Amino acid sequence: MTGLRDKIILITGAGGAIGGAVAAEVKAQGGTVIASDLKSGIDMTLDVTSEQDWQRVTAEIMRKHGRLDGLVNAAGIAVVGNIEKTDFATWRRVMSINLDGTFLGCKYAFPLLRKQGGAIVNLSSVLGLVGSAGLAAYSASKGGVSLLTKSVALNGARYKPPVRANSICPAFIDGAMVDDIAANARDPQKARENFAGDIPLARLGKPEEVASLCAYLLSDAAAFITGADVPIDGGLTAR
Repeated sequence: MTGLRDKIILITGAGGAIGGAVAAEVKAQGGTVIASDLKSGIDMTLDVTSEQDWQRVTAEIMRKHGRLDGLVNAAGIAVVGNIEKTDFATWRRVMSINLDGTFLGCKYAFPLLRKQGGAIVNLSSVLGLVGSAGLAAYSASKGGVSLLTKSVALNGARYKPPVRANSICPAFIDGAMVDDIAANARDPQKARENFAGDIPLARLGKPEEVASLCAYLLSDAAAFITGADVPIDGGLTAR
C-alpha cells in the first residue's frame, strides 16, 4: 500500500503500542514518520504537556521540511479510579496528557498543516463515547478529545485546501495500557478475559488494526471524512 507516499506525519506517543504500530504503518505506506515520545530512541523527544516542547518540535519540522501533512495524537494514559477514589492530582495528570496534549498538538501543528492541507487523527476511546464507572478521569479526557476534534474539524473545513480532523475510538487494545488496567484487579488474567468478553467479537483489538484505520484517515482516500468519531471496538458501541 502506498496511500501515504511522500506525506510527512508527526506521531506522538510513538513509543507505545498504538503509536508504534501507526509509525510502522505510515512507513509501510510510503510516508515519512516523525516519531515523538518521552522515551529515548525516538526521532524527537516531546512532552505533550509542554507548550515549549510543542513550539520547539513544530519549529524544527518547519525548518527541516517546510510543511506537515498529518498529525496523530496517540500519547495518552489511563488510571483506574471511580469518581470517589480519583484524587485531584491524578485527574489533572490524566487531563494534562490526554486532553491538554491533544489541544497543544492540534494548535501548534495547525499552521504547518494549513500550508497545503492535511489531516489530524486524535486517539479518543469508546470510553469517551459511553463512559466507565472505574475510569472516571480517562473517560472524561477522551470525551473531551472527541469534542475538541469536532471543533478542530469545523475550523479546518473553512480552509482551501482543508485541514481534516477525526478521532478514533478504540475499545480495549492489546498492549501495555490494558495490562496496566488489568494489573489493578485481584486476578489480572481474569480481568483481561472479562475485557474481551465485553466485546461482541470476543477478543481484544490489535494495535495494527487501529494503525490501519489511522492510516486510512490520514490518506486522501478519506478526503470527505472530517469531524467523525470512528469506533474500532468489535461491536461494543452497537449494543
